[in-house]
Amino acid sequence: MELDGRVALVTGAGTRVGRVIALALGKAGMRVGVHYAGSEKGARQAAEEIIAAGGDARTLPGDLTDPATGPRLIEHTNKVFGGLDVLVNSAAVMLRTPVGEVLVEDWDAMFALNLRAPFFLSQAAARVMEKKGGAIVNIADLAAFEAWRNYIPHAITKAGIVQMTRGLAHALAPRIRVNAIAPGAVLLPEGWTQDLADKLTSTTPLGRIGSPDDVAQAVLYLLSADYVTGETLIVDGGRHVRT
Repeated sequence: MELDGRVALVTGAGTRVGRVIALALGKAGMRVGVHYAGSEKGARQAAEEIIAAGGDARTLPGDLTDPATGPRLIEHTNKVFGGLDVLVNSAAVMLRTPVGEVLVEDWDAMFALNLRAPFFLSQAAARVMEKKGGAIVNIADLAAFEAWRNYIPHAITKAGIVQMTRGLAHALAPRIRVNAIAPGAVLLPEGWTQDLADKLTSTTPLGRIGSPDDVAQAVLYLLSADYVTGETLIVDGGRHVRT
């Protein structure tokens, strides 16, 4: 896919990994819809940075835990930019939920944002993309492939993203390619000590903690890889192959 001049919507683009992905797509020449829920300042800064670099970007607010928001967000993006070529489902929440302490409202909140929203965003995007074609990239998590005892509901939503990616890739081919990225440690959780960071680094085969740029580069690869669909690319410095 030639990215210059194409339209991308990145959810959760006001902060963290989503913001870096939006910036990378903007710098690649794409016209970017910068979605945000609570991070308006970060979204506006990202849009301003894309525009300052000669690109085109608009901020698009919306609470994706509301089932009606996803389709409206796709419709708004299509109206503002006159089309949609790429959807990056990055918006998510990660809550520490040890067994015995999981609340129903936490479960529902994670599933609403992490799994239900990406599906219905993708479904709505496919209707816009079906004539010209397009690509969807879902942001999963290494937790989909490992057992994290204090993050089981989160891991279930991300395992669902992996399976959703496979199913949508089959259903939407050949016009629309659907892939996912499963990042490992590219941003440390708040409150982590230096000792924990050092231990993580020492147990990662590539010997470093990743960065959001590593994920953004993977997104750019998947958008350019025209014969790849239904795949989940693990970006974790090799942690999933360690013994």
